[in-house]
Amino acid sequence: MRNILVALLILAGLSSCNQKEGKPETGGSAPQEKEQESNTVALTRPQYETAGIEIGMITTRNLSDVVLANGSIDIPPQNLVSISAPMGGFVRKTELLQGMKVKRGQILATIENPDFIQIQQDYLETESKLEYAQQDFVRQNELSKGNVNAQKVLQQASSEVKIQKARLAGLRERLKTAGIDLNAVENGTIVNSAAIVAPISGSVTTVNVNLGKYVNPTDVMFEIVDTDHLHVELSVFEQDIPKIRLGQLVRFTVSNNPGKEQLAEVYLINQKINEDRTVRVHCHLTKDDPGLLPQNFVKAIIETGANPVPALPDQAIVDFEEKSYIFVQQSGAEKNEQAGLLFSMLEVSRGVSENGFSQVKFPEGFDGENARIVVKGAYALLSKLKNAEEEE
Repeated sequence: MRNILVALLILAGLSSCNQKEGKPETGGSAPQEKEQESNTVALTRPQYETAGIEIGMITTRNLSDVVLANGSIDIPPQNLVSISAPMGGFVRKTELLQGMKVKRGQILATIENPDFIQIQQDYLETESKLEYAQQDFVRQNELSKGNVNAQKVLQQASSEVKIQKARLAGLRERLKTAGIDLNAVENGTIVNSAAIVAPISGSVTTVNVNLGKYVNPTDVMFEIVDTDHLHVELSVFEQDIPKIRLGQLVRFTVSNNPGKEQLAEVYLINQKINEDRTVRVHCHLTKDDPGLLPQNFVKAIIETGANPVPALPDQAIVDFEEKSYIFVQQSGAEKNEQAGLLFSMLEVSRGVSENGFSQVKFPEGFDGENARIVVKGAYALLSKLKNAEEEE
């Protein structure tokens, strides 16, 4: 009995080993078959017709390659003016408010400064001295012709004329800079105030003064913006710069009106790469728009040119888990009773898109030219495929 029990235990152990060795083969093939089946979907004829599936082929289309960029509405330097009082003073009069429209030459404020009086006095005195120096030079020149006076005296008279002319010219420019009316001064009128005028026409964007405030020459009193000639300033990544050319069309929208697309053209390309690895691209508007405001955020598309590429309708490409797929009819399916009802899902790379079509790049080794592709109803196939996986 003991020998029989030992023999039975040995046979049981061998049988158990054989079963364990067979399991890996069965377990290894099942996942592989399931993985192959997970990319295939089968439809009955009624399902096929209800989903409205249509089959097509890859086509070649001229699609414009584009570069996406962000930026803002900017102002040319000559259209943004900061205004100050060159000689400083107390603000005695101003009626400006932010948003007001002003014209070139319009008085923006009146500045009062006691130093203006001294400058006008110096101007009038120098003007008188110059007149005397000129008369003395004429007199000394006549005497020199008769050898009555020394040549040194004539030279001193000539030098005095030049000195007074230079001083008068300097004082004249100081009066102009201060904003004092030169004609009134020459007529003998001396004032202690000066007018600050607008150098350009535009809108007032900044008012930093009030009545009675003292402003230094370095203080910015007002800022005026001329919005008639705005431009678009874009930031383009350095790897996209080789695609950019002067004159290319730019389509953009602004933050305060995202539904309205506007047009511009590439005008300048900066030759410096910024710290964030972008390059500034300056674009001119094809048509001025009064609705645009400086510093509006811009989303832009730069059209870099059309090229023939393999393309499919956008509805033929489905996106799932951040990847793009198409459905291809399996070869030989038309020979069976359910012709054309077997489809396999294929991962592809989506390229440029335009007018409802997108560039498609197939996996290496796939014959895309002869493939029968689902061009309509792809999302219905994706839904059925994923629902079947969940049920399993």
